[in-house]
Amino acid sequence: MNKALSEKETAEKIQGIVEPYPSLPEHLHIKAYSIDDPSISTTANTNVKTVHFIRHGQGFHNLMRDFFTAVKRQDNPYVMHEVVDAPLTQKGRDQARALHPRIHQLKEDGDMRPEVIVSSTLCRALQTASIAFEEFLGGKEGGLVVPFVAHEMVRESSGVHVCDWRRPISQQRQEFPLVEFGGVELEEDTLFDHGRRETKDEVGERIYNFMTWLSNREEKTLAVVSHSCWLLTVFNGVVECDDSLKSWFGTGEMRSVKLVFTDTK
Repeated sequence: MNKALSEKETAEKIQGIVEPYPSLPEHLHIKAYSIDDPSISTTANTNVKTVHFIRHGQGFHNLMRDFFTAVKRQDNPYVMHEVVDAPLTQKGRDQARALHPRIHQLKEDGDMRPEVIVSSTLCRALQTASIAFEEFLGGKEGGLVVPFVAHEMVRESSGVHVCDWRRPISQQRQEFPLVEFGGVELEEDTLFDHGRRETKDEVGERIYNFMTWLSNREEKTLAVVSHSCWLLTVFNGVVECDDSLKSWFGTGEMRSVKLVFTDTK
């Protein structure tokens, strides 16, 4: 995606995100810093985690959107039945593999090495996590080097667009047998509503709940594989951060940050 289109999409998606975090529960304040920011401030009641946020590689719905735009079609490709729980394209798989050098470096660095990989339950994110972090899969005895955890709260903004309609969890388990789906309670996708999209506030509340879960994990370094609107809402509506972190994530982009959680109770 070129820079002009990226900036246009960021501006369009950010409309309606009017700092949701002041309206969220006040017991946990979250601030994000670039990984190399020397100004990180902590106190006795803060909890600091390193998080590698990744947007999935190009999905078939992204490809269809680009095609529709190129031929000036006005209908919405995201509602086509063919893109239900859209998988990665070959370009998307290549984008996930392109992260291998950086992720290999993380594996060699004890402080930056993720202790758990968390993924959206949607197919394209699970594929991206499995490809990008393949060095963390398998192990000498065939087990996991680190846990791969699927989490419903990391999903893209849901509703109407069937590319964001999750397949039954039994199908995801079959395709991704090394991923832990134990925290996903329902077989069918009850979050998805064919009649309306989630509001920005609803997505923000979902992210805040995920951040609370993340803050209570014992791991200090994690990877989170998610989606464009979800990630945009994280950095523009849920966490406090500098403008440098608020831009749109490109497909296959990884952004490493320090999250500082402060208990305000």
